[in-house]
Amino acid sequence: MTEAASPPPPTADAEHPEVQVIDTREEYLDAVAALSGGDGPFAVDAERASGFRYSQRAYLIQVFRRGAGAFLFDPPAIGDFHELAEVMAAEEWILHAASQDLACLREVGLDPERIFDTELGARLAGLPRVGLATVVEELLGIHLAKAHSAADWSTRPLPQGWLVYAALDVELLPDLRDRIAELLEADGKTEIARQEFAAVLERETPVRHEPWRRLSGMHSLRTPRQLAIARALWTSRDDLAQELDVAPGRLVPDLSLVAVAKAQPASKRELAALKDFTGRASRRELDRWWAAVEAGTADADPPNMRGTGDGVPAPRLWADKNPEADRRLKRARAVVTTRAEQLQIPVENMLTPDTLRRVAWAPPAVPGAAAIGAALAELGARPWQIDELAELIATAFVEASQAPAADSADA
Repeated sequence: MTEAASPPPPTADAEHPEVQVIDTREEYLDAVAALSGGDGPFAVDAERASGFRYSQRAYLIQVFRRGAGAFLFDPPAIGDFHELAEVMAAEEWILHAASQDLACLREVGLDPERIFDTELGARLAGLPRVGLATVVEELLGIHLAKAHSAADWSTRPLPQGWLVYAALDVELLPDLRDRIAELLEADGKTEIARQEFAAVLERETPVRHEPWRRLSGMHSLRTPRQLAIARALWTSRDDLAQELDVAPGRLVPDLSLVAVAKAQPASKRELAALKDFTGRASRRELDRWWAAVEAGTADADPPNMRGTGDGVPAPRLWADKNPEADRRLKRARAVVTTRAEQLQIPVENMLTPDTLRRVAWAPPAVPGAAAIGAALAELGARPWQIDELAELIATAFVEASQAPAADSADA
């Protein structure tokens, strides 16, 4: 006899009370007072308008605390959040994928001293999938619809369905935090998580050098002149997008800019005739784009095909450029992967691939675990990573130096 299927988990938004947005100072101060009277950590989330707006500012900030409830704030309307920041300062903040929201929260003065990142915690606990909806369903048995994650949150007024979605993003976080903390404690990973959460707060937003090189389709450009045109087009589009506060791709898609750079049109007429040059601002701003093409064509210092680089080439080139480093990397990567599997931690969280590459490419002059540990620390590795891996990597480097023939045969 076939067993009856398990009933589906309850849906979180079923019969959820109506949610209001706080957009006046009076309502804001009332909410701050209510949150001040709550208990325990603060669950926090922010909604941006990525893909719609140029800026990465928060257009909605959600805060929940047990004993107080959930409050949804309109940052552009409220402006100054220093009263809320003072109330929240001494407590732990719970966020899911904190690194995505910290910049826009800090922009309005909300800067945590201590966090619990449920997404990162789920990774360290060994959960195979760590999206909020998936983790909530697996650990809390509640189905959380994620229908509005890519919405334009700069919309006003915000639809009620979106607001319920936003409220649930924080209302479930304290229970989720407690469940993940239990898993981490059971696996002896509480201190690992603490160090990783602290590292998220300390990590600076990386400055992208030559961001125009991230245009989709750049691999199809074959000459420095084409790169110069692509750079000029990207810069012109970025200036316009910033001026209008519109996501650049909504003006002219990346692939359209690359198509123009590849074609190298000789006149404004040729530019206008390119069928692959699309986008709502492609013809409306034709003079702008043609000026960029002319600037790129006349650029006396076109970009290098390989970029400025950082001194560490792609690993696929190591066997020819630096065979010794190639052997070190292969041996070290194997031991890091093995240790990550033993601890049930994703290998990229065990040690970032970039850190391992840099140590393998230019190892300390003096061999040994202490020197490797110091090099890892200088590159931002946490104490727990150094404790787990310094000796293993040092041994792997020694073995790589002693068995080059075997490694070459394996490659």
